[in-house]
Amino acid sequence: MAAKPKPRIKVPKEAKAGEVISLKTLISHEMESGQRKDKDGNVIPRKIINKFACEFNGAPVFSCDIDPAISANPYFEFTAKVSESGTFKFTWTDDDGSVYTDEHEITVN
Repeated sequence: MAAKPKPRIKVPKEAKAGEVISLKTLISHEMESGQRKDKDGNVIPRKIINKFACEFNGAPVFSCDIDPAISANPYFEFTAKVSESGTFKFTWTDDDGSVYTDEHEITVN
């Protein structure tokens, strides 16, 4: 059994009101495309993270659908403009229905 995917996230701890910040995420995941075969010739079932979303204080910031062509351990970098202190929530959804989440707070001065 594979280990539970562990996300790594980089969010600044502080920002100025109205500042555009960079957010970086990486999640360890094998991302099996469903196109390979095992040593016995059986198709290895598809198992990929198929959705990623980021919210700030409950409002959507970034989201995307992910296709099998993405590499293992998907990495995303995007920006967000912050006007108040709050919490970023990151969500990855797997083909099997598993959902992985992580949250990071930021203080806006």
